[in-house]
Amino acid sequence: MFKINKSVFFYSLLCFFTLLFFDVKLFAQEQYELNSGWLCMPVTKVKSDGAAISSPSFALDNWKKAIVPGTVLTTLLANKEVPDPFFGMNNKLIPDIYETGRDYYTYWFVKDFKETPPSADGQVWLKFRGINYSCDIFLNGKKVNDAPFKGMYLRKAYNITQLLAKNGANRLAVIVYPPDAVGNPNGGQGGDGMIAKGVGHQYTAGWDWIRPIRDRNTGIWDKVYISHTGKVSMENPHVVTLVPGKRSTEGKQEPAIIKVSTELKNTSAKAVTGNLQYIIEGQKIVQKVAIKPNSTTEVKLPDFILQHPKLWWPAGYGKQNLYRLQISFLENGTSLCDSQTVSVGVREIQTNWNAVTGSKEVAVNGQKIFIKGGNWIISDAMLRFTKERYDTEIRYHRDMNLNLIRIWGGALIERPEFYEACDKYGMLVFQDFWMSGDCNGRWVDPMKLEDQWTRRKYPDDHHLFLESAADMIKMVRNHPSLAIWCGGNEITPPDDILIPLRDSILPALDGTRWFIDYSNADDMSKNTLGGNGDGPYTIQNIATFWETKTYPFNSEVGSVGVGDMESLERFIPKANLIAPEYITPEKRAEKGPSEKVDSVWDYHNYLGVGYEQHILPYGKPADVADFAKKAQLVNYDQYRGLMEGFSSHMWDWYTGVIIWKTQNPWTSMRGQMYDYYLDPNACLFGLRSGSEPLHAMYNPVDGMVMLVNNGFKARQNIMLVAKSYDMAGKETLLTQVFCFLDPSGTKKILSLKKTIDELSAKKGSFLSLQLLDGQKNVLSNNFYWMPDNKGMYSGLAELKSTPLIATAKQLKSGKIEVTMANPANAGVSFFNRISLVNASTKQRILPVFYDDNYFSILPGAEKKIIIDYTPDKNDNAALTITNYAGGQQTIKINP
Repeated sequence: MFKINKSVFFYSLLCFFTLLFFDVKLFAQEQYELNSGWLCMPVTKVKSDGAAISSPSFALDNWKKAIVPGTVLTTLLANKEVPDPFFGMNNKLIPDIYETGRDYYTYWFVKDFKETPPSADGQVWLKFRGINYSCDIFLNGKKVNDAPFKGMYLRKAYNITQLLAKNGANRLAVIVYPPDAVGNPNGGQGGDGMIAKGVGHQYTAGWDWIRPIRDRNTGIWDKVYISHTGKVSMENPHVVTLVPGKRSTEGKQEPAIIKVSTELKNTSAKAVTGNLQYIIEGQKIVQKVAIKPNSTTEVKLPDFILQHPKLWWPAGYGKQNLYRLQISFLENGTSLCDSQTVSVGVREIQTNWNAVTGSKEVAVNGQKIFIKGGNWIISDAMLRFTKERYDTEIRYHRDMNLNLIRIWGGALIERPEFYEACDKYGMLVFQDFWMSGDCNGRWVDPMKLEDQWTRRKYPDDHHLFLESAADMIKMVRNHPSLAIWCGGNEITPPDDILIPLRDSILPALDGTRWFIDYSNADDMSKNTLGGNGDGPYTIQNIATFWETKTYPFNSEVGSVGVGDMESLERFIPKANLIAPEYITPEKRAEKGPSEKVDSVWDYHNYLGVGYEQHILPYGKPADVADFAKKAQLVNYDQYRGLMEGFSSHMWDWYTGVIIWKTQNPWTSMRGQMYDYYLDPNACLFGLRSGSEPLHAMYNPVDGMVMLVNNGFKARQNIMLVAKSYDMAGKETLLTQVFCFLDPSGTKKILSLKKTIDELSAKKGSFLSLQLLDGQKNVLSNNFYWMPDNKGMYSGLAELKSTPLIATAKQLKSGKIEVTMANPANAGVSFFNRISLVNASTKQRILPVFYDDNYFSILPGAEKKIIIDYTPDKNDNAALTITNYAGGQQTIKINP
């Protein structure tokens, strides 16, 4: 009995039928990664040169295993030569390149691989998708790169056909050098700023949300491929979709226009003629082509009118339909030289100026979208990227009911795997280029080595910046999720970068997306308030989000994000698990912190964006576990309130808001909806509630109940039900009224402030807002806890824990339905955290997707939750439910 690999089987079947369709002779088509079996050695321990090292006879007996794709630091960590820099104070134990010098982290990487020289006109290519920061490449005793390979954001492809060993036993050797300017990690934003002299990451010298990456991410950090083509190879296919008019998410669509072009490279000494063609939805579009010897040409195919297209929409608005487009070049129309497949989302991005708000509106397929976004740094600070992690993180953002992710300018153009996940889950992307106001000279900064005028000219090599930008544009431009290009974070690039990038390169290579000069530019969000044009970054009174007008398309606003006790235990040593203590203003040192914290908490960036006095209304924390528990209440309320406040002023104050930030690339304690280990905290679920497409909400300033409809359709006969509950579970009906909502707008219903204040005066209360459809199905369920007349949540401390009547059944592998009922004679079951755990260790299984969490159940009510995860044979899964009153129960999962 043997097991068939389905992906290989269906790929082979596809190739077979493709041949039948084309009636062609097939030239070998394949591409594979060189992602295992690498060895390495620091340059300080190697006396031989690249020609010798790359000889298959050179002895590698003492060489160490290397991680590729990866960095020097990921290799050292894998070989247990350094401690985990994400735990405790371990990062301080690892030598920093600024102190050691660049040679310390300059390494040789070697890979043996099998590849025989091709027959006839076959060509073999060695492709690098990213090296940091420069390198020299050798294969079988010969140098591969004639010109310098320098720059973190450049892809390179080398024709190695003539360098392959006749017996197929090849050795690749690459010496990788760190950035030329590594910067002093002196505690400033980007350290002393010198890291920005290169075209690469700026955060690696440290920021206020991360500590320095000691090797500055030196290494072969992205994928390495071997690929095969005929004498003509295809590079950078480009697909543009045009969707005229204002479209609906449903029903038959008017046609869309597909525009396709690609670069063709002829490696032979003779002219080549043939057919460039692509197939989409069974339709074949062909263009005859003649390519000169040893040349590259761009070919545009005839426009194709796609009838009845299935459109791509952002999350929350419609489906993310994707087409498979296969583009091929056939020499003489019969011999397949090269072929690539592009995933196509048919959509068009538009922008309009909103004169009321003084900011841009984003539209997709003619429909305006209120932007609810999150700022993203990078998936992993040490560049340990995986398709699975990308998928998880982007899915979390979709689950928060967000529709956009902004890629911050101190990191990178995100990888194709990131964009594939955004295409899948409907997340629009706002992509910065590599500039920051901190490093590139917007402000006076005593932490910086060089003055503003000098830093304003960074990086040193402007040509390399533009070359890298052009290459990265080509790499990601086909993704429907990519919506906005941005010149830099809080600052424009220098004019001799900005002008050609904006006015020449982007129009030529893309031409379909909005370009913003910098992330808080006036043509995006007109700044009439003064200041930097974004923020605030500290925890706010919830009322502030409702009553205080900020920037009309705020690209950065947010604050806290500490996880619960289990999250803290993952990266803080037991001895350092000490709760922060608030320091009242009169007891603080001059310019001193507002909280007293342990040194490990400080190292992991707690101070500056902490909880300050905002936990105290729940009672002074008894210990760190109590602090973490109460922090989740603040987390939920803070991010629900933020999005509700901005949504309440949709289209009159604001056209969008982007939270700073929604994820962390290391174990930081600020600005995250889930921790580095992919465990969600209450921020995620509070934001999920506040960002509901159809939502009922309560204004804490005037008690007004408002409804938000983000959809494109009016909503009729929606029932609003508002009820109050006291701490014992006694119900008071506040209102029950049918409501009618216009598309993409808000509506005020009535104020409940006087009644709520009266009901809450002694011990606080609970407020339930629900929206029901005509069949009494719950469309929106929003649950608030209200303070007493002193601003304290005194009643929460008196809550009694009553076990829920709970069952769990497995719907299919990796999918569980949990049903929970709260007894009618019980009080409110408040703020329950459900966790999928290993039954033996009681530790959470990660990652896991819950369609709700940190939820409350009313007396006599029932709630169902769906849990989705990737099962492992060693999981031994069970469920735990913990409520705010301290009760915990374990639930067995029935098959």
